[in-house]
Amino acid sequence: MDLLTRIIKQQKAYFLEGKTQSYHFRIQQLKKLKEIVRYYEKDIIKALYLDLNKAEFEAYATEVGIFYKELNYTIRHLGKWMSRKKKPTPIVHQPACSYVYQEPYGLVLIIAPWNYPFLLALQPLVGALAAGNCVTIKPSEYAPATAKIIEKIVLDCFDSSYVQTILGDANISKQLTHENFDYIFFTGSTQVGRHVMRAAANTLTPVTLELGGKSPCIVDHTANLKLAAKRIVWGKFVNAGQTCIAPDYILVEKHVKKELMYYMQKYIQQMYGHKPCNNEQYPKIIHQNHFDRLEQLLEKSKIYYGGRSNKSCLKIEPTIIDQPDENSSVMQEEIFGPILPVIAYSSLKEVVHSLNNKPKPLACYIFSENKQNVNKLIHDLHFGGGVINDTMIHIANHHLPFGGIGDSGMGSYHGKTSFETFSHEKSILKKANWLDLPFRYAPYKLPLKLLRHLMG
Repeated sequence: MDLLTRIIKQQKAYFLEGKTQSYHFRIQQLKKLKEIVRYYEKDIIKALYLDLNKAEFEAYATEVGIFYKELNYTIRHLGKWMSRKKKPTPIVHQPACSYVYQEPYGLVLIIAPWNYPFLLALQPLVGALAAGNCVTIKPSEYAPATAKIIEKIVLDCFDSSYVQTILGDANISKQLTHENFDYIFFTGSTQVGRHVMRAAANTLTPVTLELGGKSPCIVDHTANLKLAAKRIVWGKFVNAGQTCIAPDYILVEKHVKKELMYYMQKYIQQMYGHKPCNNEQYPKIIHQNHFDRLEQLLEKSKIYYGGRSNKSCLKIEPTIIDQPDENSSVMQEEIFGPILPVIAYSSLKEVVHSLNNKPKPLACYIFSENKQNVNKLIHDLHFGGGVINDTMIHIANHHLPFGGIGDSGMGSYHGKTSFETFSHEKSILKKANWLDLPFRYAPYKLPLKLLRHLMG
C-alpha cells in the first residue's frame, strides 16, 4: 500500500469514529491551531521572506493577520453555524416539521498555491475543520520554506489521521486529485484547475476552484485620479504583482489617461524608491521560469515607466506599459507580476462590449464618482467580486464570499461561506404519526380541483 492510499485509509477510519462531529472537538482544534500558529509566527514570517522576500509588515498584513481574523471570526460564530435550521413545511405535508443539518463531507484535499503560500493553505483549512472534516494539505513546492513550516504546524497541532501535510511536486498533486477524497479545494491557475476538475469528475468529487484571470481596473474622468493612482499602485505591486486579484490592466477614459499615469509613476517612486530592485522590502519573483516569462512580456512592450530588472535577486521593478496591442502576449495572458498595461477608452459602452467578450475575471475594480457609471458597470459586467474606488480589499472582509465565475473559478469561501462550502446540507422532514390523511393513497378519491388548490 503506497503512502497516499494509506493516508486516505487512516483519515477515513478517523472520520468514521465520529470525533470531528462535536462542537467541543472542532472548537478545541481551532483554538489549538491559533495557539500553534502564534508559537511559529516568527518562523512563518521568516519563511515568507525566504520564499518571496516579503517584508515583515507585508507578510503579516496580507497573510498572517488575515488568517487570524478568519480564525477568530469562525471560533466566535461556529456554534450558531452548526445548529440545525428549522424550515417551513408545506400544508400538504402537515403535521410535520422540517430542518436542515450541516454535516461534514468527510475527507478534504486542499491544494495551495505559492503566491500567498501560508494564507491560501491555512485559510481554507479553518473552514474545513470548522465543518468537521479530516484534511490533507498539499502546499506549493515553489514556496519550500513556507511548506516546511506548514508541515511543522500540522504535526505539532493535529493527529496525523485527522490533518496531514503532503510535500512534493506537481506529480504528487496530480496523484492526490485521483485519490478518493470527498471534497477538493484547489487554488491556482485556470489551466491546472481544468485538470483538477477533470480528475474529480472521475470520482464525482465536488470541487471549489479558486483560479485567476485578467482582472480589469476601470477609471473614468470623475474619479479622484490622485487617490486612484495611489490605490492602484498599492494593489498591483503588493507581492510584486503576484496576486490573483491584482489589477491586471487599466482601462482609463482617454482624456485623463496622462494624468493618471503621471500620478502612478509618482506613487511607485514614493512607495518603492527610484531603484525598487535595490529595495529590501520589495518582493521578488517566485522562481527563474516565472521571471523569464515576465521578462519576455516586456520585450515588445512600449514602457512608460520602469522595466528594469535584476536577475541575481529575481526582481522586476514596477512597470507601466502604455497602450499595448490587444493581441500582444501581455494582453492575452494573465500577467501575475509587476507589469501594468494602461489602455485608453472613449465610452463605457465600448468598455462593457470589450470585457463581456473576454473570459469572466476573478475581480474588477471601478474608480468613479458617477453613481450611474458605477451601477452600469456592476450590472453589465460579469466577474467574481470587486471594489469601488479601491483595489483588493474585498478579500480581507470575511463577511463577503470570495470566489470566481467561469474561467476564474467556481465556488466561494471566507467566513461563514467557508463553513458552508465544506458542509453538506442534509434536509430532514419529520412526520407526525398522530394524523394520517388518506387522500394521498391509492385509490385516489380527492377531487383534482381540491388537489390543485392545495398544491397551488
